[in-house]
Amino acid sequence: MFMRIDKLLAHTGFGSRKEVKQLLKSGCVKVDDVAVKDSKVQVDPQKQKVTVYDEVIEYKEYIYLMMNKPAGVISATEDAHQETVVDLLTDQDAVLEPFPVGRLDKDTEGLLILTNNGQLSHMLLSPKKHVPKTYYAKISGVVTEEDVLAFKQGVILEDGYETKPGELTILHSGEQSEIELVITEGKFHQVKRMFQAVGKEVVYLKRTKMNHLPLDETLALGEYKELSAEEMAQLTGKEGLE
Repeated sequence: MFMRIDKLLAHTGFGSRKEVKQLLKSGCVKVDDVAVKDSKVQVDPQKQKVTVYDEVIEYKEYIYLMMNKPAGVISATEDAHQETVVDLLTDQDAVLEPFPVGRLDKDTEGLLILTNNGQLSHMLLSPKKHVPKTYYAKISGVVTEEDVLAFKQGVILEDGYETKPGELTILHSGEQSEIELVITEGKFHQVKRMFQAVGKEVVYLKRTKMNHLPLDETLALGEYKELSAEEMAQLTGKEGLE
């Protein structure tokens, strides 16, 4: 895959296009051991050796990240007034322009995937794919077996929409109940609205799994990591993407 040398350097964290131009002029950038000073030169980073000060550039077209999203941060790439999940990334990762796959509410914690692969994002979010998402929640009120049955059949939200069936498991039932819920769609505030439909309120919400990929519980809130090949297979249901 050919691309301009200045774009490659910018995408791998060597500064803005203007800064990269100065870097090229200095003669420290080489392609297959030959110095390159023209910013318009086309290179194939997957087949050619590109070095800066004799250090080989590791170029990757796609990035796949798992974040343990903290509450108080919005699932967006940029916002003029609020901190976003992309603000939590290092410059080295942010330069690859990853975006969140779907959204977690501002006050919701847990598993969030970020990638710059639009094909993967579409696959995970497409209603036709029925990708399961698992949540842990604390509920104000006693969650009952009647609620389990209602969720299994699908509940009617306040706007008249009937949800697809959800698999509700009661972990603890009391004045504050604890539950696990698996759903295959992602309407706006869906988990909260499903419990509102049965007269209860979500007071804490955390996503713990997407498809077969569980949240890495060693990640502190706000921390993230790059997905391994095994984790990619759990996420996509196959051995990676083409």
